[in-house]
Amino acid sequence: MPRVFITGLGFVTSIGNDAATVTRNLRELRHGFELYPPFQKSDIPCKVVGTIKDFTADSTDQEDWTFPTRYKIKRELLRSMAPNGLFAHCAMIQAIEDAKLTEPDISNPDTGLYAASGGSPMLTHYHHERLNKLGVMRCSPLGIVSAIVGTLNFNLVAAFKIFGSSCGFSSACASSAHGLGYAFDDLSLGRQKRMFVVGAEDGNVDAILPFAGMRTLSLQNDPNLASRPFDAARDGFVGTGGATVLVLETEDEVARRGVRPYAELLGWGQASDGWNVAISHPEGSGSAAAMTRGLRAAGVAPEQVDYVNAHATSTLIGDISEARALRSVFKDSAARPLVSSTKALTGHGLSLAGAMETGFCALALRDGFIPGNAHLTKLEPECAGLNIPLKTLEQPANIVVKNSSGFGGANVALVLQRTAA
Repeated sequence: MPRVFITGLGFVTSIGNDAATVTRNLRELRHGFELYPPFQKSDIPCKVVGTIKDFTADSTDQEDWTFPTRYKIKRELLRSMAPNGLFAHCAMIQAIEDAKLTEPDISNPDTGLYAASGGSPMLTHYHHERLNKLGVMRCSPLGIVSAIVGTLNFNLVAAFKIFGSSCGFSSACASSAHGLGYAFDDLSLGRQKRMFVVGAEDGNVDAILPFAGMRTLSLQNDPNLASRPFDAARDGFVGTGGATVLVLETEDEVARRGVRPYAELLGWGQASDGWNVAISHPEGSGSAAAMTRGLRAAGVAPEQVDYVNAHATSTLIGDISEARALRSVFKDSAARPLVSSTKALTGHGLSLAGAMETGFCALALRDGFIPGNAHLTKLEPECAGLNIPLKTLEQPANIVVKNSSGFGGANVALVLQRTAA
């Protein structure tokens, strides 16, 4: 079966809008949190967001949006986008440049695209309100394609002339990790030679604030304390948006084009908790099963894993559940891998998280470092026995596992390997 490699990355995130900036901030554990102006009201309990810098996309009129001048996006393309589509389009341009792809590499039947987002609650609300107040014939003909859950794949496939497989994934916070897993399957089974995998979210009031109603958002007003995965004083996650695009290619395509990959994707696993619509299984059974299946598919023993990029969002229940899953899979305490959650820096990107954090793993694998777990002051007692570094370690990992979990107990584990320089 063809081997699968990550050959290109594009980022629009709270910790940077290009690979170099993201790498520096991961290494230096610099977060992207700010007091979010729309949340600074007495009736809104959460205050902090992982903000996207250099982009303004909070208007329902795309012509009001601003973004870096290096990106040239035609007006007719913008009109059908949500904010997450703008972020993804720009990250896609980066990934294409990074992978050194030509137009024939992109527009052919052997290149596909999988995408994940929660759609745009902001635009959905706006267009429904317009329909109800002004009538259906005063609605934008592009309102549906700019707002609903499939908006990313609709727009990107059309804009970049993708002829291969295309699909949108919707498994909440596991969505883009599912996209990566199924892209791996398409490539390893010979169905495609190249896949773009995209995760993106609006990251604005409408996308983040509803989680306050679930009591899952941090109520801290200090950006340095708001996201604290595995910390005993954690009180919820910090929302964020943006986009990440990964280019996956078969070994033959890597050789043909003569490019240096970031990392190899060895395999993946998935499992469901079958427990609760919104809460992880208390013992982490689904997460443990996903990791076990992923390692088996990749032909990797637990003791070979050097680092786990945890899903850990800084919620009270979720972090403990994952900690129990990790101890279950990596039973030998002396051989347990290093574990950290980069959500301490970025916040939780929802369906973007799996792709974004896999991109972080790819950077760390190629550049030979392991991100520390920022903002951890006092370890949650239930997480005892995990090997959690507080500072970034300037040492290479060989095998990395990336965990993702979503509503309904959807769990994904991706297994990556460092490639020779």
